[in-house]
Amino acid sequence: MPWRILFAMTICEHKGKNMTLENYQFHYCFSGNPDKTLILFLHGFMGNTHEFDEAISLLSDEFYCLVVDLPGHGETKVLGGDEYYTMPNTAHAVINLLDNLKIDKCFLVGYSMGGRLALYLTLTFPQRFLKVILESASPGLTTEAERVERVKRDEQIARKLERSVDRNDFSVFLWNWYSQTIFGYIKHHPQFQRLIEVRLQNNPIELAKSLRFMGTGCQPSLWEKLKENTKPLLLLAGEYDEKFLHFNTEMTKVCTACQLKVIHSSGHNIHFENLKVWVENVQTFL
Repeated sequence: MPWRILFAMTICEHKGKNMTLENYQFHYCFSGNPDKTLILFLHGFMGNTHEFDEAISLLSDEFYCLVVDLPGHGETKVLGGDEYYTMPNTAHAVINLLDNLKIDKCFLVGYSMGGRLALYLTLTFPQRFLKVILESASPGLTTEAERVERVKRDEQIARKLERSVDRNDFSVFLWNWYSQTIFGYIKHHPQFQRLIEVRLQNNPIELAKSLRFMGTGCQPSLWEKLKENTKPLLLLAGEYDEKFLHFNTEMTKVCTACQLKVIHSSGHNIHFENLKVWVENVQTFL
C-alpha cells in the first residue's frame, strides 16, 4: 500500500506549508539555526511539540531543531485506521516526513515513548541518523508473557483515559500518573504545574489509542537487533528511575555502541528535572 500522508506545518519561526497525502496530518515545528545540523526530537507519552521547548532554547544557536507531534498527541491527526498508531507505521511516517522536508540525515533525540520510537528508527533506518540520544527508553520487552501482561495493564490505563475527557478528571489522571516510582520527586519541581498544563493540551481519547497500539507491550522487541547496532547511542537515565537504569545498563551489555550516563537528581523525565545537565550531555555527545 503506498504511503500518502497529510502534513500540516506549524513552524515556530516562519510560516509553514501544507502537503496533502494520506493517513496522517502531522503537526511540527522548526526552530534554531538553519545553517547547523538538524536534531529531530521525539516526545514521550502525553507530550507534544512543546516537550523540549526549554532545552531547544539552550541548543538553538548550535543546532537546527525539529519537533513533531506523534500520532495520538498534540495537533497531529491519524486519518487512516487504528493500525497507523503502531510503531512500524509511525516510523515509516516519520521517515516520509523527513523525505518531504528534504532531510537526508540528522541527529535524533527521543524521550521515553519517543525514545522507543527513536531506537526503532535507528535500527530500521540507520543510514538516516548520525548520532542518537535515548532518554529513559528501552528496546521493549523480551518475552511474550511480559508483553501480554503489559498489554493488559495498558488497556486498563487506556480505559481510565477514556473516562477522563473532563479536564478535572484528566488532571486527576495526570496527578496519579506522576505518582509512579519512576518519576522520582517530579511533583516537587517548581514548574510541575506547568508540565501538567502542557499535558492537558492532549486529547485523552487519542492518548488511549496511542497506548493501545504503540505501548511497550505492542511494540516489536528490539533487543536482538540492538546487538547488531553500530550507530553511536547515548543512553540517559535518571538516578531515581531504577527501572530504566536497569534497562539501560543491560543495553550497554549487548551493544558496544551504547554509552550510559546516569543523571543525578532526576527520575524518568530528565530534561524537565535537570535541564542544564541534560543539555550539557547533549552538546558533548553531538
